[in-house]
Amino acid sequence: MQGMMKKMQKIQGQMKKMQNDLKAKTVDVSVGGGAVKLVMDGEKQVKSITIDPEVLSPDDVEMLQDLLSAAFNEGTKKVDDMMASEMGKITSGLGLPPGLI
Repeated sequence: MQGMMKKMQKIQGQMKKMQNDLKAKTVDVSVGGGAVKLVMDGEKQVKSITIDPEVLSPDDVEMLQDLLSAAFNEGTKKVDDMMASEMGKITSGLGLPPGLI
């Protein structure tokens, strides 16, 4: 039991460090052939959005809305994948049962 507690404390420390590191990391997303570009940080906060002026047609607002939705969704997925990868680095080799963390 003592060994398990030490492992958990180690993991908690590593998770805190990972969370701080993820704040500084960003993911870049481009949708619609580059019509909309988005930068999102590890906390899923949008840092920037770039929209190609050619997609700013008042006659096709729905397309821009779709592109923005796609960019946000892809950014969120990339951050989730980045987090899962970092978490895997922390938990691999610790011999913990699946789903414990």
